[in-house]
Amino acid sequence: MKFSEKWQAAFDNRDANAFNDIIDDDFEFVRHLSGNALSKEDIIGIWTKDGPRPERRDYRIVYENDDILVSHQFIHFPNGSAESVIVVMLLKNGKLARMETGATPMPT
Repeated sequence: MKFSEKWQAAFDNRDANAFNDIIDDDFEFVRHLSGNALSKEDIIGIWTKDGPRPERRDYRIVYENDDILVSHQFIHFPNGSAESVIVVMLLKNGKLARMETGATPMPT
């Protein structure tokens, strides 16, 4: 099974155990706007929490191999704002090792 399929299933089901299996222990999510980085535990908490969360629309894989996954989607937030987001996931031994995003605000 491709990494993208495993990630999509974990995300859709808010499955903390599945995320734990596919994310490297040294994972880092770089937030360029704030300069902060999130850990594996941080990101699993965000992706699996109950309640409203941003809605992904028009999700597509731009490129995927054993080392990298690049995707694009439109994110619509509960507050009504939206962004066009490109996501780069660096993979190591079949697990997500690093993630970076680039976002452009969209008109509402």
